[in-house]
Amino acid sequence: MPHVFADRPGHATDPAPRDPVASLITQARRLRGEVDAVRRGTPRTDGDARGRWQHALYDLALHHLSDLDEHLAQLNEEPPDPADLPEAAPFAPPLAPGPRHGGVGSAEWNLLTDEAHWSAAWYEIVGLDPSTPPLTLDELPSLVRPEDHPLLTTMVTGCLIDGRPLDGEFRIRRPDGTERTVHMTGEPVLDADGSTAAMWAVLHDVTERRHSERALHESHASFRHAHHVERAAHQVAVDLQEAVLPPWGGPLRLPHRGPGALDLAAHYLPSATGTLVGGDWYDALELPDSDVLLSIGDLTGHGVPVTSGMALLLGALRATAVSGTAPGPLLGVLNHLLDASVQPALGSTAVCRYRPASRTLTWAQAGHPAPLLFRDGTGRVLPPPGGVLLGASSGARYGQSEVPLHAGDLLLLHTDGLVPRRTGPAAHRRLLALAPRFAAARSAQECVRAVIEEFGDWEREDDACVLVARVVD
Repeated sequence: MPHVFADRPGHATDPAPRDPVASLITQARRLRGEVDAVRRGTPRTDGDARGRWQHALYDLALHHLSDLDEHLAQLNEEPPDPADLPEAAPFAPPLAPGPRHGGVGSAEWNLLTDEAHWSAAWYEIVGLDPSTPPLTLDELPSLVRPEDHPLLTTMVTGCLIDGRPLDGEFRIRRPDGTERTVHMTGEPVLDADGSTAAMWAVLHDVTERRHSERALHESHASFRHAHHVERAAHQVAVDLQEAVLPPWGGPLRLPHRGPGALDLAAHYLPSATGTLVGGDWYDALELPDSDVLLSIGDLTGHGVPVTSGMALLLGALRATAVSGTAPGPLLGVLNHLLDASVQPALGSTAVCRYRPASRTLTWAQAGHPAPLLFRDGTGRVLPPPGGVLLGASSGARYGQSEVPLHAGDLLLLHTDGLVPRRTGPAAHRRLLALAPRFAAARSAQECVRAVIEEFGDWEREDDACVLVARVVD
């Protein structure tokens, strides 16, 4: 026969959930039901001191199990906003060792004989010598912090005069100078005439519990603050990246006038989580002599420092190119900029300078994947000139190569991570396999769309960029 619990009448034992937290919650509720069932079955009479003591312990256990159920349920919830939590108490020093008797003591005051009886645990909680007489109700406030005197007075008066149960929490200062937080419950003991003859109470030391709750509150506040800071930093990085990357994704024609122009399109692909804003960039710029500057690159790392570093690098790249500096020496300037930076960083890039009049591409790279050239339905990787990562070596020199282009040629530049879980030659093979689709495409924008359709839905660990330039007939 299935076991029936007092707090769930008529329901058999639930099967243990697979989720470990849900399983703990089920066990806590089952235990609470069993404790409540035993409590209900324990007889009690007003004159039975042992019965009162047992019921007080049962009530205390049920209270703890209810709290346990609530705390376990919070494991499946988001931490609450600190604004919704009570104000945290000032930082407390490490706690002194707690009572050895479980932190629960009992006491009874006989109003007819003025006698008082304290258990050993009560003596230990309040820090008094068990050989000394227990304090009377009038003397009890001497142990309590002055701020809590009104609460204790209200509790005792309400119990003795109005017959209300005791239930309150206050702080006591022990003779050794340490302070404990205690929760006192109890009720009046009535004589045959219904008059209050005595008062009994249970004192529970909740110091460690309150200390843990304060630590939980502070951890919630710290977590929420860190989360807010992280979200704000992420938004700053996103805004900075959007401000730096060209507002166009395609199509774009450069130079705007004259023969041999490039049809351009580009796309930025975020990481799978969307929270890692990196230093990937792409750029196209018409130079004063009508040449076209193409660049793509990646600064290592994530977050605001990286996106701000990327903005600085891209600004220096543009300014140096406008001055007429060729791609190889230009990378030398960028390398010096990163090498001399207060915040060291590494970066990779491929920089191309295209001359429309002769349809000539001059390019250099710094530890970056080489551009892919597609012509007549097939593709190949351009042989890279020498060049180390930016910021990796002081005074590094960068070679450059010159490639003649034909009408209809298509150039694809990309950053690492465009092809998920593939780098180097493996990534190049996947991209080169798109040659038939590129040959059938009518614009650079359609070629970018083909790349996104092929690789955009993959879960990538890092962000990536792709830039396509097609020589217009």
